[in-house]
Amino acid sequence: MLLSSRGRRIGGRVALGVVSALVLGATGYAWSQLSKLDHGLVTADVISPSGQVAGDDTIPGEPLKVAQNILLVGIDARTDAYGNPLPQNVLDTLHAGSGDDGGDTTDTMIVVHIPAGGAAATAISIPRDSYVDIAGGYGKHKINSAYSRGKNASMSGLRSQGLSGPQLEVAANEAGAKTAIQTVEKFTGLTINHYAAINLAGFDALSQAVGGVEVCLKEPVHDTYSGANFAAGPQTLSGAQALAFVRQRHGLTNGDLDRIARQQAFLSGMAKKVLSAGTFTDVSKLNSLVSAVQGAVVLDKGWDVLSFAQQLRGMSSGAIAFATIPVQSLSLATPSDGDAVKVDPAQVQQFIRTAISSPAVQASGDDTVGSVKPVAATTTKTADSKQPATSTAAGCVN
Repeated sequence: MLLSSRGRRIGGRVALGVVSALVLGATGYAWSQLSKLDHGLVTADVISPSGQVAGDDTIPGEPLKVAQNILLVGIDARTDAYGNPLPQNVLDTLHAGSGDDGGDTTDTMIVVHIPAGGAAATAISIPRDSYVDIAGGYGKHKINSAYSRGKNASMSGLRSQGLSGPQLEVAANEAGAKTAIQTVEKFTGLTINHYAAINLAGFDALSQAVGGVEVCLKEPVHDTYSGANFAAGPQTLSGAQALAFVRQRHGLTNGDLDRIARQQAFLSGMAKKVLSAGTFTDVSKLNSLVSAVQGAVVLDKGWDVLSFAQQLRGMSSGAIAFATIPVQSLSLATPSDGDAVKVDPAQVQQFIRTAISSPAVQASGDDTVGSVKPVAATTTKTADSKQPATSTAAGCVN
């Protein structure tokens, strides 16, 4: 089932905190506290054998041996990682409506490419309304519906096995994740090696745990749908304010593309904050960060995220480049899904090959791709837009 119009407004920020989980170990500070992540993380068996990386057995502390692709998603669900409904007071705080408003769509989808060496990363955003072939024979639909279609299709069979309540929710979520991963693989031409998802409340907790993130707006905004009410200029946001900042799309010239620009700016700021020594020398802040990750993040089964983080110790916030796939139109009329984002898979795949083949990426150790100038900010001209939609990870945004 697709989201209601209110539900669609909510999912645009929930994957952002996952990046923080992935870079927690990059500085090497307070590793004993970070090891607590071994307990309380929820896992799901969602990666196919073709996506499992032989180099995952790298000795902790050694550089990453094999380039890897991670799919980060934000699930617009009203349940936690264990399948339990989020309390109404939490939903109210997040401006998330009721427990019936969510539709289990992946309204944030980011593919992070980390080359061998682990000293750089390229995070590529996929607009949620991109009109693509959905894996599993569902036909062409918006890419954010792949998860919900796979999940809903599995429900009947899982119920016949006697599953119900949270157990049913968790098992169905696994089926949905598999469909989403396969869809992204088909669309991007990349093999997904790892998967990470975060729930509605997780981003709220993570943004507060790091003490907020500094952002900058070109103009003041007031949006009753998202709750965004900010002055122009730089400001530090956390919790519900941070959620409102990264989820607003109403009143923005390019809608979801401008929202992606905000997400990338926030991610860049969060990565800088997490990778700073101050985050890891403050015991209270560090413990809050670890607690925020537990119960909020779902990882693919078998992924030793702590060892993986140790392999990224050479990474700095400046080594994370952000990009958005090219789009051809923001208002493609579809038979059953309303207006969607028109994309060309061949164009997208060429763009991705270029983005991950930059000299900066090559310098980190990946010698399997060519040499192309990196793009930290992507400008995509749209067929129905008066101005180009610009995604940027630095400076002020719309």
